[in-house]
Amino acid sequence: MTKKPLIFLLLFNSMAFAQQKPPQADYTSIHESSLGNKQSDVSGKQMTLQKCEEAFVSKNLSLLAQQYDISQAEADVIQAKIWDLPQLQLSANAYDPQNKKAFHIGQSKEASVSQLIYLGGKKKNEVEFAKSNVELAKLQFSQLLASLRAQLRTTFYSLYFEQHKLADIKIQLDYLNNLLAAYKEQGKKGNVSLKDQVRLQTMAIDLNNEKTTAINNSINLQQQLRVLISSQEDVLPKLTDQEADQELAVKPTMALDKIYQLALENNADYQFALKTAESSQLFTKWQQSLNTPDINLGLSYSQNGGVFHNELNVTAAIPIPLWKQNKGNVIKAKYAEEEAKKNIEVQRQLLESQIRSNYQSWENQYNQYFTITPDDLHNIAVVYDGIFNNFKKGNISLVEFTDFMDSYRISILKLYDMKKEIILNAEQLNYLAQTSIFNSTHVN
Repeated sequence: MTKKPLIFLLLFNSMAFAQQKPPQADYTSIHESSLGNKQSDVSGKQMTLQKCEEAFVSKNLSLLAQQYDISQAEADVIQAKIWDLPQLQLSANAYDPQNKKAFHIGQSKEASVSQLIYLGGKKKNEVEFAKSNVELAKLQFSQLLASLRAQLRTTFYSLYFEQHKLADIKIQLDYLNNLLAAYKEQGKKGNVSLKDQVRLQTMAIDLNNEKTTAINNSINLQQQLRVLISSQEDVLPKLTDQEADQELAVKPTMALDKIYQLALENNADYQFALKTAESSQLFTKWQQSLNTPDINLGLSYSQNGGVFHNELNVTAAIPIPLWKQNKGNVIKAKYAEEEAKKNIEVQRQLLESQIRSNYQSWENQYNQYFTITPDDLHNIAVVYDGIFNNFKKGNISLVEFTDFMDSYRISILKLYDMKKEIILNAEQLNYLAQTSIFNSTHVN
């Protein structure tokens, strides 16, 4: 390269980066990236996780709808307690053939009243089964509440890290676009090669793709968050870097075996399986009691239709139990009972497997992230600062500069993903145990 093109190259490098300040060569510039001014181009209202959870509990439409299932189950208990109504039967003459009179009621009137009496504990068993369904409805509500709350928290943290990634991508893209514009301008004058322009253009395309991915991810997460808290406005996670660090650093306050035990005691899915088995037993008992015949007791009056004048009689009617009229339903109920018992074991194994898997994932990510010392991150920042300034001064080639920037970009985005996975795995463990097993200093 001649002296004149070299002067031009150094000049436009300096111009391209004149207003761009490299990050300070310290731990915090890499370890945390405060959104501050970076969020100036993002619309929406800022909300803390606690405020999001309060809005979720009071406004989430799925929760509000699920509560009606509990009310319906409670109404079934009321209905189960209601007996069949007594039956009143009246009889009068329609036509007297002896006197050839229609509706000759005077000497021919009869009346009877009867009531079906349930035997074998049918009503009691039906009521107990209905009450068990109320408990199942409440557990279903607990399942939905826990699931949606976990989704809310993971969406909140995912959006927080996605916006940080997007902000850092935009900063790097601004650097690159300024440099690319300068190279294109000098390329027209023949001062730089087309190969260098293409190298920068390729980097810009990669960064723009990552920017688009981050924007699309943020849009999807915003949509989920809006639905969860029933908001028409986008929500920006209000979480400081210090609070995020606190969430990142927490560890479980108990051993894995204790987490298993808490999950078996509190997990709504497992408790639902237990209650389903109990409800199945009550249903079987109810179906068995339906094989017991019921008796229909009554009182009848006949003016002249009996042996005596103005006769008053007691009546009783009961089916002859020649066979079990509800045998098929009893067999079906017993199979359902056995299925429910098997589902308890399935749910227990699934729960323990999920806890072990999530704990191992959390532990792996946690250990991997915290093997990176502050000195390591500080050194990355120092090298970044040096590469940045040396390129401005023309001390290193474009190839060296772009290779390092690629590596730097990939490393920073991976750090964000590692931190996000640590927090999300911790949230999943809390969800599975349905209890806070991490000594969090932020929102529980």
